[in-house]
Amino acid sequence: MKKSILVIGGIILIGISGLVYLAYRYNYIPHIKYDSAHFGIDTYISDVDYDGDSIDDQTDILNGARKYVATDPKYKSKYYASGFPDDEYGVCTDVVAFALLEAGYNLMELVNEDIKTHRDDYDIDVIDKNIDFRRVNNLQEYFSNNAISLSLDINDIAEWQGGDIVVFDGHIGIVSDKRNYKGIPFVIHLANPYQASYEEDILGTYGNIIGHFRIS
Repeated sequence: MKKSILVIGGIILIGISGLVYLAYRYNYIPHIKYDSAHFGIDTYISDVDYDGDSIDDQTDILNGARKYVATDPKYKSKYYASGFPDDEYGVCTDVVAFALLEAGYNLMELVNEDIKTHRDDYDIDVIDKNIDFRRVNNLQEYFSNNAISLSLDINDIAEWQGGDIVVFDGHIGIVSDKRNYKGIPFVIHLANPYQASYEEDILGTYGNIIGHFRIS
């Protein structure tokens, strides 16, 4: 009887530990955030202010991402005749599009121009300006053609700066200026209806990273 109680207790303890791990793994248990200065990393400031608002592009993009997710967008894939979502819904690419719009870069126009110029680079049957800039594969190609490509090694922590763009296989987000205890930055993103928050410690756990870019 005593042995059975110990076995049951062990199973319960393992179950609880597993649930705690999963809750932490998926950010339902908040992760402590550190600034770059904690790791002796200088914050990158762009020498470009594309929209002339006296805020550099890198900071504008980071602020734009936070400004967009502050609207509490709900994850849902929809088509918009206006291109940009104009309701409470959005997807991962919208975080990037609105972030860059804050710095004066209209991805709807820019991606469309790049597709027309480099049609063979894009796997598109029919060009549709209103949706092409909201597809991860197209943004990966656009940034490969028009932005600075940076390290994919998440342990090269000084190379990752708030306002950078990270592309996973099938997902995209804006790199945060907040970091975990290893110095690996959080990501500002919109992945699904169930994520714990919009700024999460996922850079090393979400999946295969296929792109890391900085607007120049």
